[in-house]
Amino acid sequence: QVQLAESGGGLVQAGGSLRLSCAASGRTFSRYVMGWFRQAPGKEREFVSAISRSGSTTKYADSVKGRFTISRDNVKNTVYLQMDSLKPEDTAVYYCAADRLTPIGILRTRADEYDYWGQGTQVTVSS
Repeated sequence: QVQLAESGGGLVQAGGSLRLSCAASGRTFSRYVMGWFRQAPGKEREFVSAISRSGSTTKYADSVKGRFTISRDNVKNTVYLQMDSLKPEDTAVYYCAADRLTPIGILRTRADEYDYWGQGTQVTVSS
């Protein structure tokens, strides 16, 4: 089992940047594919990005491609989401999640395929 804790959210103007962090407990962090999801008020939770266990492969939602960058540090047990050129439509609660069972070479995008979740961090982008 792994426990996840997000940080780094806040209020930023459109065009600005934020870096989210997700710290994981335990000694098996490198066994998990890690993902970021977000949920805006009144909307379903949606996929943002995912990264493979080694960090060599990444996937992004079309809405954030070219603006967001996911990375991980398996020594620090942390996954990051660098968010640049933020837009008001990026406003949401951002969650990190861990996927234990996905086969090598696959990065899942459905929230129900992830096993563990953090509590979320609010990101608000003002226009």
